[in-house]
Amino acid sequence: MDHDSDILITGGGLNGPATALALARAGFSVTVIDALPGDVRGDAGFDGRGYALALASVRLLRRIGVWDRVADNSQPMLEIKVTDGRAGEAPSPFFLHFDHAEIEEGPMGHMVEDRYLRHTLSDALAAESRITLHNNETVVDQSVQPGGVTVTLGSGRTLTGGLLIGCDGRASGTAARAGIRRTGWGYGQTALVCAIAHEKPHGGVAHQLFLPPGPLAILPLPGNRSSIVWSETAQRAAAIQALDDAGYLEVLRPRFGDFLGEISLAGKRFTYPLSLSLANSFVADRVALVGDAAHGMHPIAGQGLNAGLRDIGALAQVLGEARARGEDFAAIDVLRRYQEWRRFDTAALALATDMTNRLFSTDNPLLRAVRDVGLGLVNALPQARRGFIREAAGLTGELPELMR
Repeated sequence: MDHDSDILITGGGLNGPATALALARAGFSVTVIDALPGDVRGDAGFDGRGYALALASVRLLRRIGVWDRVADNSQPMLEIKVTDGRAGEAPSPFFLHFDHAEIEEGPMGHMVEDRYLRHTLSDALAAESRITLHNNETVVDQSVQPGGVTVTLGSGRTLTGGLLIGCDGRASGTAARAGIRRTGWGYGQTALVCAIAHEKPHGGVAHQLFLPPGPLAILPLPGNRSSIVWSETAQRAAAIQALDDAGYLEVLRPRFGDFLGEISLAGKRFTYPLSLSLANSFVADRVALVGDAAHGMHPIAGQGLNAGLRDIGALAQVLGEARARGEDFAAIDVLRRYQEWRRFDTAALALATDMTNRLFSTDNPLLRAVRDVGLGLVNALPQARRGFIREAAGLTGELPELMR
């Protein structure tokens, strides 16, 4: 087949552009199909959303030419404190404390606001000659032929490539059209997401507080601001989101505490229903899935985007090595190498976040005692603590070359 590009990618959020840049770096020509208009995607303003990027993810973004453009607007995460408690009460005396000084590589990760990362990815796509971008287009059909894959866009146009990569989220049309089903369940929880300004500096410390309805993450942003990811039961979250800003803060304050002084809202407020969702296969004939299209998990450890970036590093390496050996890089046996590399790790991570959420999102006295003692034991064992720090930094397991 004559192809428009070596590889077609559906999805223009974060994983789609990052995948395109990694593949272009490996010498592939790539077409990205984005449902949003270009001006909407590239000109996002501050809305409070941010991402906790592990050290390994920062390495990948640096290698694909993105990190140096956002580094000045990032906030290093120097410490992570994990505690257990109830709203309005002092936290448990048993806790976990991770300090980046315990590993040699530097900060465990960085916080980056959505507006900077999204804008930088858009600029990097526009500057890469191997990448073609189609904005304001959706894929309505896809078909596989010998030697390639064809997609039909909503405008009626058709595009061909050797491989189709789905970066189109948990409701992936790419996966559905390829006959890939999903396994998962809802948590009956909703995440409330916002940014706050606070009176005192955060010192680059990220906090994870486990409360009976669900976890509360306080993640440091540049300046005296933090990103909040706060889980409640679905019904309670809907009632909180319906409050005005003053009422919202009144509910948040006893959960947040006063350790950063007075707080106020900065930016918009969002809600996201929480669920676990795993694709039963990450690949099909001339199709591969990346990021949320392959796996969606609870945000309890902030690993969703990091897991997607690790997918990208693994897939780019597998495809590049296959083509260097003269193989058909989109052949199913090649794509299965990517699946074998990533599927077990992502399933294990999804189940670990699932179990952690179930263990900590309860006020059962016996379970509270067990988990508090567990936190205290891990914190008292330097070797175990360093293992968790390296896990948080994304430095464990078989790392793709782009993350080394």
